[in-house]
Amino acid sequence: MRAVALLFFLCFSLSLGGVVSDPLIEQTIQSLIQKHGVEQQARTETGVRQAAAFWQEQDGSAEDFKAFCEKQFIADPHQLELAFDRFERNFEIIYGHNHEINRDLSMPVQLEIDPLLPVDYLFAEYDPFAHIQADMFRTKIAFVVLLNFPTYSLQQKLRLGPAWTREQWARARLGDKFVAREPAQVSQELTKVYVQADDYIANYNIYMHNLLDDRGERLFPKDLKLITHWGLRDELKSQYANKQGLKRQQMIYAVMQRIIDQSIPRAVINSDAVDWDPVANKVFRDGAEIEVESENDVRYAKLLQVFHAERRLDKYWPNLPTKMDRRFQRDREIPEKEFEALISAVLADPAAKQIAALISKRLGRPLQPFDIWYDGFKPRGVMDEAELDGIVGERYPSVDAFQQDLPNILLRLGFAGEKAQWLASKITVDPSRGAGHATGAMRRQDNAHLRTRIPQGGMKYKGFNIAIHELGHNVEQVISLNEMDHYMLYGVPNTAFTEAFAFVFQSRDLDVLGLNKPNPMAEHYKALDAYWSTCEIAAVGLVDMRVWRWMYEHPQATPAELKQAVIRIARDVWNEYFAPIIGVRDSSILAVYSHMIVYGLYLPDYSLGHLIMFQIEQYLKDKNLGEEMERMCKLGRLTPDAWMRAAVGGAVSAQPLIDAAGAALAVVR
Repeated sequence: MRAVALLFFLCFSLSLGGVVSDPLIEQTIQSLIQKHGVEQQARTETGVRQAAAFWQEQDGSAEDFKAFCEKQFIADPHQLELAFDRFERNFEIIYGHNHEINRDLSMPVQLEIDPLLPVDYLFAEYDPFAHIQADMFRTKIAFVVLLNFPTYSLQQKLRLGPAWTREQWARARLGDKFVAREPAQVSQELTKVYVQADDYIANYNIYMHNLLDDRGERLFPKDLKLITHWGLRDELKSQYANKQGLKRQQMIYAVMQRIIDQSIPRAVINSDAVDWDPVANKVFRDGAEIEVESENDVRYAKLLQVFHAERRLDKYWPNLPTKMDRRFQRDREIPEKEFEALISAVLADPAAKQIAALISKRLGRPLQPFDIWYDGFKPRGVMDEAELDGIVGERYPSVDAFQQDLPNILLRLGFAGEKAQWLASKITVDPSRGAGHATGAMRRQDNAHLRTRIPQGGMKYKGFNIAIHELGHNVEQVISLNEMDHYMLYGVPNTAFTEAFAFVFQSRDLDVLGLNKPNPMAEHYKALDAYWSTCEIAAVGLVDMRVWRWMYEHPQATPAELKQAVIRIARDVWNEYFAPIIGVRDSSILAVYSHMIVYGLYLPDYSLGHLIMFQIEQYLKDKNLGEEMERMCKLGRLTPDAWMRAAVGGAVSAQPLIDAAGAALAVVR
């Protein structure tokens, strides 16, 4: 028993204490064993050592620590169960209400609420969560958790988790709450930096009608304002259905390159005051060329600010001392090397080159770098975008119209009548300044929020496609909170899983519109599309991972140095995986994703989400989406491996997608 307890402890933080000496720790353990019996030895050894690791001078003397342990250690199983129930109730109150404060204070910055005042940014940068952890330690609530509930390493969860009950999983998640002691000031600064990065990206729009080609002609219609990178990418994808779309795609690609290398003129960002030839990089006012400044590495300065804010947390996580460690071991709960091998397997498989050749044949031309976003395998890839815009705009002229139609959308997706009505009642639709996103609730009495951008004249198809994606997030969020048996288990294993459900919804957008015609080849085309999309986003995820590794290796880098590193890394990943199949070397296009700037190592989740989505889709072939999604989401925040085995009967794997792509190629070719 003592060996087991010490194993728990060795996986726990050792370096944050120092106030409580080893002899006093032993005295405290022996005192508790004498009081509660030898059968409590493993728990007392684990709990006392966990609590001692975080006890600091402001918490009291060493003798105060011993007295605290003797008072707060819970030996009786029934009392421990009651205490656990109380923690779940109280944490839902604390986290839920603070989440609502945070969301509501940020609304003027994130939503179309005018006028936007300078003070709104200050309120958005205020983080009500910043002091919660510090307050938990100050009030010694955190120490009660540490003393009574073991903390498990990722390796232990993977080994022991399959045999755990639901309550054991929930108690393990309670133990996860206090594996670091971050100062409130550091947490607040991190929030401030992320808010500033989010605002930078949310207002990074390109007025497409103001773009000129080499003959001074305008290729895009008036009033088309696209956010980077989402809007630019989706517009590029939509042009595959346009016989004259190649020139537009090439122009968008030129814009993206200017953003990446930061030669984009400041004057064209979020402004229609001037015209711009992005290929020649010339700016015009009233037909005359003018001299303007470039953005000058602002993009990479924002990324460095995020990096430095995250790096300030490192010393408070002695067992997870980098953002990479925290992202993979704490957030994703998949070892980093295993994760990288998983997504690289898709890129390296021969199917990628065969699909590239098929795309080239379908396009009737050699592939270009932007063809990583080829959209022609989807049903909408051969439908007229303007026609789709008209259908969507008529149906959803406003945010309120989309809100009112949520029950019908959910019915079309497979949710039963009462369930569809209930889910819709738990989701609030808001007008977004940015491309749109979903934010869940953290208290069952609160609603999830879907943010979508609906311009004057009604919703566009691309906006609808994004909104259906975000609805997938919201439905997962509502079910995995409101129908969960333990608050500590609410949610899904990591963000890749909620992305998977969002992709499942997004792939059914034409079903929602009633436009998806039966096609005996649909399953094969869907496999090819899923594979090609996964290749693209997997490569982007690898770039994000390598950029963060580089920043840790070069913590004193300047924005200009980081820019050069990002471009080099993007080209290296491109040359390794895409150059052999597309035939073009040294493209930096993989560095265009805005997530890299604003979400802190988030991009790898998308590729994992694609793989999980495909496994879920394969499982759902002959089943009802609504019923199965409800069952899966109620599994809660297990490890990814445990969740997948319970949900679809197998571990996370790239092989189902690889096999399906191979089968599709044999038929389609």
